[in-house]
Amino acid sequence: MSVEVTRLPTGLLVVTDAMPHLETASLGVWVGSGSRDERPDEHGISHLLEHMAFKGTSRRTARQIAEEIEAVGGDLNAATSIETTAYYARVLRANVPLALDVLSDILADPSFDSEELRREQNVIVQEIGAAEDAPDDLIWDKLQETAFADQPIGRSILGTPATVRSFDRARLAAYLSRNYRSSDMVIAAAGAIDHQAVVAEVERRFASFAGPRPPTSDPARFVGGSHIETRDLEQAHIALAMHGLPHRDPNLYSLQVFTNVLGGGMSSRLFQEVREQRGLCYAIYAFHAPYSDIGMFGLYAGTDAADVAELMRVVVGEINAAAETINEAEVARAKAQMKAGLLMALESSSARAEQLARQL
Repeated sequence: MSVEVTRLPTGLLVVTDAMPHLETASLGVWVGSGSRDERPDEHGISHLLEHMAFKGTSRRTARQIAEEIEAVGGDLNAATSIETTAYYARVLRANVPLALDVLSDILADPSFDSEELRREQNVIVQEIGAAEDAPDDLIWDKLQETAFADQPIGRSILGTPATVRSFDRARLAAYLSRNYRSSDMVIAAAGAIDHQAVVAEVERRFASFAGPRPPTSDPARFVGGSHIETRDLEQAHIALAMHGLPHRDPNLYSLQVFTNVLGGGMSSRLFQEVREQRGLCYAIYAFHAPYSDIGMFGLYAGTDAADVAELMRVVVGEINAAAETINEAEVARAKAQMKAGLLMALESSSARAEQLARQL
């Protein structure tokens, strides 16, 4: 890996990883602002802003934004999470300047046209409805809400129909101005790129984001509790979580190995005991979600309603026993799986760019 990092005078970080054997480049803007940074009356605005960024600027219509990238064979997308929002593109080597121009344009000069806003609010309301109808989506929102009750980190990313429909152009512009600041932004690129050329383009195109971002989120507290929702479904969907570790905790990698041993594949303890030996489920796995100041460790399983009690008994028993009974062979297998997964991901320029951004 040939990683280079430059911090511009504005505070914006530019990080690149040249992959000379490629003819394509993946690049994006990672903003250190997500749903967790929303005020009580802003629930869902981060996600709406991500959608509206593609709906036109003073230089480009929504259609032109899509066509300019697709006309050169590239693609453009975005994603909102609890702590970040990312806007990214994948293009041929020669089109890196175009991609940076489009990305800077949609973030620095979105028009927030009222008619486009109304349509996109309707789209997101439909997205909320789809998530409500999908139990394997809904369960994660309810788990987050229960684990971090009455906190921004515990609210759903999508918002509610009422909050999403309440936002106007002025609210979106104010949120963008407050949270999209260069001191909390990373531009990452990997693949067929030249670091200094990327830095020069970024300096020219992203100057308007200069300035610090005010602190917006309070430290998270793991509250816990239970949430049971009855629906007419074929399966009971179960998620169990407990206090985990934040991104930069020195024990994070140990917990990730433990998570893999417990429920990280077909040879994991939970898969073997709960599915293979007892036939109590089809899907079961462990997870760990680290945030900047806290984490959430847990597991998910889907089972027949009649088997919930037995499944929970077995799962809790496995978790309690694991700390004392994990052996060296299991640890070695988990490490090998994680290493292979990392190396396989590094073959993708998109994965490299995202990893670079998240590590800074």
